[in-house]
Amino acid sequence: MGCFTINHTDASCRARTGVLDLPHGKVFTPVFMPVGTNGTVKALTVDDLEAIGFEMILSNTYHLYLRPGTEVIAAAGGLHRFMNWGKNILTDSGGFQIFSLAPFRKISSGGAEFRSHIDGSRHFLGPEKAVEIQALLGSDIQMALDICTGWETPRKDAAKALEITVDWLGRAKKTWEHIRAGGEYQGLLFGIVQGNFYPDLRRQSAELTLAADIPGVAIGGLSVGEPPEVFAEYLHLTAGLLPPDKPRYVMGIGTPEYILEAIEAGIDMFDCVLPTREARNVRVFTGQGRLSLKKAENRLDFQPIDQECGCKVCRNYSRAYLRHLFRTQEILCSMLASYHNLYFLHQLVQKARRAIEDDCFIAFKNEILSRRKEAVE
Repeated sequence: MGCFTINHTDASCRARTGVLDLPHGKVFTPVFMPVGTNGTVKALTVDDLEAIGFEMILSNTYHLYLRPGTEVIAAAGGLHRFMNWGKNILTDSGGFQIFSLAPFRKISSGGAEFRSHIDGSRHFLGPEKAVEIQALLGSDIQMALDICTGWETPRKDAAKALEITVDWLGRAKKTWEHIRAGGEYQGLLFGIVQGNFYPDLRRQSAELTLAADIPGVAIGGLSVGEPPEVFAEYLHLTAGLLPPDKPRYVMGIGTPEYILEAIEAGIDMFDCVLPTREARNVRVFTGQGRLSLKKAENRLDFQPIDQECGCKVCRNYSRAYLRHLFRTQEILCSMLASYHNLYFLHQLVQKARRAIEDDCFIAFKNEILSRRKEAVE
């Protein structure tokens, strides 16, 4: 199951570069993955994603299972063919979406019973079925079903969720191994460390997750409402519990600040809907911080989004033009702003890789953060 090679570890911290060897090609790490929830990264084509340089995107098991449904994707020959994406896809198990549907779901040791947010129909998702769906999708990396708990969850509830998550991982692994033995599906399975914000539960979860001996490990239950300093504390705590030879993935982080913190902690992979969600509200990333182009001060501002950015948007369009597109509700606004935001993060991570190779990541991180300030809405 050796799929990950470490190329270099920074001399001053845990940050490292490496490469994942996956069914649809190599992925160089650290890597940010755009989120294509419904089999598309919102407002972008696969040509856009390839032009930026992405080697892997994320799609969502829960949403694709409900619509268009596994029958459609199976008939298309899998998700890669369905969406015309020739590179790698990571799929999450649907656990976070079920977590988000608290009023509409019931969790037991067997799995999660939930009502569709689309039409209210009832469904049941267990760890075995989650693996089967993701294998049908053709995921290059699939996630085991887990229970995510939010900020300020009582300890007894966090402990119970951990217990069920560990049991589900064992059942998921058996199903995954059975499917892989058939020879057609060769995607990898990652487990997810939970434990909420209790250090001993985090340690217990890491130990039990690693005991399953699976190809990679994700850190779950972060960026769920906790303050930034708590995020950083538990990020570093949990990352320190994981062995160096397995790829590490933090789920659901997409700001430059959180990404750089994760890289320093030795995280290899991260994803978030934030860059494209912000773009649809014409909020864009720059080297000086996030910028809201809807403000009136941009009406006559004909400079690019970011003077230092080399993306096609910054080469060809102005802040004033994007503000105009937003105010007139033109679809092109979301397309251009989404392209820029994802290009910006991709470039940030590429620069981080070079800094790690040069053993100067901490200096690089400090320089980037010193220039940034959050724009005020």
